[in-house]
Amino acid sequence: MRETLVLNSTYMAVHIIDWQRTMTLMYKGQATAIDEYYNRYTFDEWKDLSQAITDSPNGFVQGFNFKIAVPEIIALTMYDELPSNEVKFTRKNLYKHYDFKCCYCGKRFKSEDINLDHVIPKSRGGKTEWDNIVLSCLACNFKKDRHTPQEAGMKMFYTPSKPEWRPAYALHLHTGINIKKSWQKFIDVCYWNVDLEKD
Repeated sequence: MRETLVLNSTYMAVHIIDWQRTMTLMYKGQATAIDEYYNRYTFDEWKDLSQAITDSPNGFVQGFNFKIAVPEIIALTMYDELPSNEVKFTRKNLYKHYDFKCCYCGKRFKSEDINLDHVIPKSRGGKTEWDNIVLSCLACNFKKDRHTPQEAGMKMFYTPSKPEWRPAYALHLHTGINIKKSWQKFIDVCYWNVDLEKD
């Protein structure tokens, strides 16, 4: 796994990128490598430091006459904004939010054996949005047909909901990449410092 956590210039986690993009940003001076003590290293400084590193969790990139470790964390030199605090309404995020479980029988399924279901059917004015979409296995979907769960006599194991935005969760949903241990304290900083939504 050679992905890098990207921090903005105030050390808030904003993205996860691959090693090629990491090295490009550093080489262009748009980002610096960050160690566990918040020390920043330019590309040249990181390249020099890499000569003394024997083991890098993200591996190395081999240059013509040098090697350079792929940093696990970089900070952008100019960007100080935060990522959107909205979880995008996508099929992937719905499947993740409901953990691939059917709302009507509660069982977990493979993605090809489960689909999206409008709790209030579209044919009856049901919207395609977080509070009306759940996952349903094929058997339950067939049983429910064009009815509401109440009309079909089907119990719901959970009610439709929008996932709560959390930095680590949002980064995982956007990228599908698991959060590394070395990233956690930077993600925790983002958690404690992000603006809360007002009522």
